[in-house]
Amino acid sequence: MTTQFAANHADEKVSVELTREEALALTGVRFHNGHKIEVDARKKIRTAFEKAFDIAEDRAE
Repeated sequence: MTTQFAANHADEKVSVELTREEALALTGVRFHNGHKIEVDARKKIRTAFEKAFDIAEDRAE
């Protein structure tokens, strides 16, 4: 799935609260059973992004 955004929205900010382990996992640090940590962090980011830009509504089209 690809989504296009107007250029005037490129500088909008999205805030996501991550645990220390989640933030480190996204930078490439590996943990024992860390795949779940990274997946959870990505889900949090995706959810925040969808809420901020109403992407969930675009999927129905």
